Amino acid sequence: MLLRVRSAVSHLVAGLGPGPGTQSPAEPRHGGGGGSGAGGEEGPRVAAFCRPAFLQLTPEELRRADDHTGRAVQSPRDGRRRLPWSTGYAEVINAGKSQHNEDQACCEVVFVERRPSPRGRLPCRDGSGEPDRGRKGFYFHYWALFDGHAGSGAAVMASKRLHLHICEQLRDLVDILQDPSPPPICLQHDAELSQAEDNGEVPSDALPRFHLEKAVSHESLVIGAIENAFKHMDEQIEQERTSQHISGGCCALAAVYLMGKFYVANAGDSRAIIIRNGEIIPMSREFTPETERQRLQFLAFLRPELLGKEFTHLEFPRRIQPKELGKKMLYRDQSMNGWAYKKIEEDDLKFPLIYGEGKKARVMATIGVTRGLGDHDLKVFSSNIHIKPFLSCFPEVRVYDLTQYEHCPDDVLVLGTDGLWDVTNDKEVASVVMEVLTSYEPNDPCRYTVVAQELVVRSRGVLKERGWRLPNDKLGSGDDISVFVIPLGGPGNYM
Repeated sequence: MLLRVRSAVSHLVAGLGPGPGTQSPAEPRHGGGGGSGAGGEEGPRVAAFCRPAFLQLTPEELRRADDHTGRAVQSPRDGRRRLPWSTGYAEVINAGKSQHNEDQACCEVVFVERRPSPRGRLPCRDGSGEPDRGRKGFYFHYWALFDGHAGSGAAVMASKRLHLHICEQLRDLVDILQDPSPPPICLQHDAELSQAEDNGEVPSDALPRFHLEKAVSHESLVIGAIENAFKHMDEQIEQERTSQHISGGCCALAAVYLMGKFYVANAGDSRAIIIRNGEIIPMSREFTPETERQRLQFLAFLRPELLGKEFTHLEFPRRIQPKELGKKMLYRDQSMNGWAYKKIEEDDLKFPLIYGEGKKARVMATIGVTRGLGDHDLKVFSSNIHIKPFLSCFPEVRVYDLTQYEHCPDDVLVLGTDGLWDVTNDKEVASVVMEVLTSYEPNDPCRYTVVAQELVVRSRGVLKERGWRLPNDKLGSGDDISVFVIPLGGPGNYM
């Protein structure tokens, strides 16, 4: 087992293999209703390497964006299609860790169309029906970052499809979310609604309720829709990974603005913060082997066969030596936050499920994130032990109600992949945001793009003899870096 681990570490240090070939970016896509394309039955192969369509890069700009030596920062250019809400965006390729930039991004305005009702009539909560004239629904705004690993295929597909899965999940909620009364506990089938209309019955959810019935908020319905969309996106990647040549996996961070609220969904180690009047409000947390230690250990405890007789679910401060058998050593299991002593047994000599600390912590000596999309074929190096059972595709969703506060043009939501956060903390990001915004007029739509560019440049650093360096001469980020800066205040933002 030790040889396998050493080989795995050497494999990681040597860098990841080349991704698919470069292609010119596609034309910008606009969000549509009905979630067409979410199932992937139509359209061209989507997993080929590309940059975000909204950048509208020329072939020459695409070549510069793919240059590891210059690491030129890419942003939407003036005179081209402006992003919704005057959103700022910037990205830069890694310093050579992988052949291409494996981050992907998406920014869309999506129309959610209500599902058609029987014979074109729409059942209302008061029992009346009205003709279905035109498209009925609502819009949501969407921003997302996808940090790919072991190839860009999963990140590319997710960037093109996740918002469509969210749209599809919201279609059942079009009437419910626009009705202030509590959501129905059970939705009737179309056949039941049609029969009730024929009999003159009023479909109603106002019948006496059981006293133990749980209260369900509209907000929780949106959270559930986003969670299910992530699950369906992961299932689609699994189903199409062979036909679409999808390699690796990706972390996913998405922000959805719907009916006055931001829903920030995170699966992975990307992060989001709100900066409001100088205050920092975390909108996500990282999901790593350390932050999810107990979940991983509990799964391994319940299903030890997933460890392949090579790993132990227990955690120790360091590797145990065979000569230490019978001695007492510190350990902790799935139920413990603190540490205790136990007598070392033969099984404890196996490699720990979680090993290392900080950015070097790994699950089964292989992967440093515990939530995300894809990775269905990921195995422990030189073994047949699958790692996917320990990885969750479900995001944590945090909600921010914009209507509860008055926001000024300097209040922003910052989304960033780990290339930003590895070398920059929340306070430093907030300092850059405030420094740049105060130097521009509040009504200048380019100010948020400049903030995104400055965040990327400062975390990348400057190329010197000893690599990319920050002003304090520490190593800059050698990873792909992608940043959205979304303004929360100012006229005309809340469409």
